[in-house]
Amino acid sequence: MSSVLRPAAADQDPPAARKYRAVSSHLAIAPPVSVVIPAMNEAENLPYVFKTLPDWIHEVVLVDGNSTDDTVEVARALWSGVKVVGQRGKGKGDALRSGFDACTGDIIVMVDADGSADGNEIVSYVSALVSGADFAKGSRFANGGGTDDMTFIRKLGNRVLCAAVNRKFGARYTDLCYGYNAFWRHCLDKIDLDCTGFEIETLMNIRVVKAGLRVQEIPSQEYLRIHGTSNLRAVRDGFRVLRVILGERSNRRALRRRPRHSPLLDTGRGTVS
Repeated sequence: MSSVLRPAAADQDPPAARKYRAVSSHLAIAPPVSVVIPAMNEAENLPYVFKTLPDWIHEVVLVDGNSTDDTVEVARALWSGVKVVGQRGKGKGDALRSGFDACTGDIIVMVDADGSADGNEIVSYVSALVSGADFAKGSRFANGGGTDDMTFIRKLGNRVLCAAVNRKFGARYTDLCYGYNAFWRHCLDKIDLDCTGFEIETLMNIRVVKAGLRVQEIPSQEYLRIHGTSNLRAVRDGFRVLRVILGERSNRRALRRRPRHSPLLDTGRGTVS
């Protein structure tokens, strides 16, 4: 697994340092990072999304859900070399799967296109991965996280569904239905994503635990959507999430037979040193 490296000093061999991407004046990383942004009619929000993306990422993959506005044109104007992928079907899950297939980076980060996520947090997700985690899971309810965009009903539903996943699959999640996550690309071979809607985040969270992957929660701040309205429907999509939970078979007995380490690392912001 790739690791964090401090930049080489000026008197060291420059070619050896050029294989690392500078994150700050004190830090460089080796693995290329791909950011996947599913978007449909988000032209007004993309300037806010792209403004916070760090310039050291390897590529941005925009998955266009057959937008009728200038989403694609705006993305190309904002980020030179953005990779635009036309969505094959419908739904957020389908869009993300299309984006994952197009990624060439070792690390994949999922970011929503509505302006609710802060791209500056990507360094925390990446640092957790290069420090040993397989899956860095954003949490609005971990210590240091928060949300400006959750109704009481959605918050209650998320809490109930999260408790159900923790009980059934032996996880220790503090948040379940949140789309800001990052993972090593090789994880896709172990979780077999096969859903098309908003429930894809729940499916990922369940299957990484079932696969015994190492997960670290990253405290994250969710902001209000800047323009437009969300396609999320709390009741409809809540039932879809519930069906995913009930449909997945628990393998807690198998997990208990493994060496005694939790599939979920201690909750906390991954730091880089």
